[in-house]
Amino acid sequence: MRKTTALRRLLKKKEFVYMPVAYDPLGGRLLQSIGFDCVYTGGFVTGGSRCTSEPLLTMDEQARVAGDVAAAIDIPLVVDGGAGFGEPLHAMRTVREFIRAGIAGTHIEDQLYPKRAHYHKYVAHAIPRKEFAAKLRFACKQRDESDPDFVIIARTDTCRSEGLKEAVTRVNMAAEAGADMGLIFPRNDEEMRKAPRQAKIPLVYVISRGNRDGRPLPTGPQLADMGYKAAIDALTYLLVSFHFAKLAHREIKRTGGYTGLTQQECVAARHDIETLVGLDEFYEIEEQTVEEKKWGKR
Repeated sequence: MRKTTALRRLLKKKEFVYMPVAYDPLGGRLLQSIGFDCVYTGGFVTGGSRCTSEPLLTMDEQARVAGDVAAAIDIPLVVDGGAGFGEPLHAMRTVREFIRAGIAGTHIEDQLYPKRAHYHKYVAHAIPRKEFAAKLRFACKQRDESDPDFVIIARTDTCRSEGLKEAVTRVNMAAEAGADMGLIFPRNDEEMRKAPRQAKIPLVYVISRGNRDGRPLPTGPQLADMGYKAAIDALTYLLVSFHFAKLAHREIKRTGGYTGLTQQECVAARHDIETLVGLDEFYEIEEQTVEEKKWGKR
């Protein structure tokens, strides 16, 4: 089954879908092994892991990183499509390339392109409504031509600067253009609860741990109760990886040793990584071929 079809079925079957972020294939496999149904590769984690920022990413970079994760897992992956990496024509190519990379869905936003670094300071540079609707219309046109099951999420950042009414208006215009789902950034609990009731299409909520604008960080079950269809957990994997790696290596630099994990825990973690990579299967193939004499097999 195509990953796009799997995502469509998942969204139809489940009341609520939680999408944790992964920025490398091992992370994707880890999340799948834990039991998540869908994975997300965001622009912040791609940019951060490459020591640049999301506004400087190219479409090729994002497609390559997300495509590598998608190729390593059996579950569908949704990717941050930024501002479609340009105008409607560019957004069409973005959809084509994401589909070719094995990605199941994307969100496309109404930010100015090229995006500015001030985006990370919550300064929204929104394009006019009609331009956003046109970009989504042509992105959806490409979806229908290349793979009708590919999921397109219309994202607007205008709630931060212009309020819920403007954000919902834009999502609803995108719905008329063919978008499957919508994504906004409610500023408070009241807007968070109102948004799903006012949108014409199912909404995705972004759980952005570490945000500095006070945006709510509800749990998955709480979002489901409010009527959201899905949640993107945009940062946890990167934050946790960075935080605990920093603590570990500070200790090593200070003391020359590491006590954060016991030897038994290190052995277990290494074994888990080897299992996720598929090392046992590699051993088996070598034992049947290049290592056959050593293992007494003819």
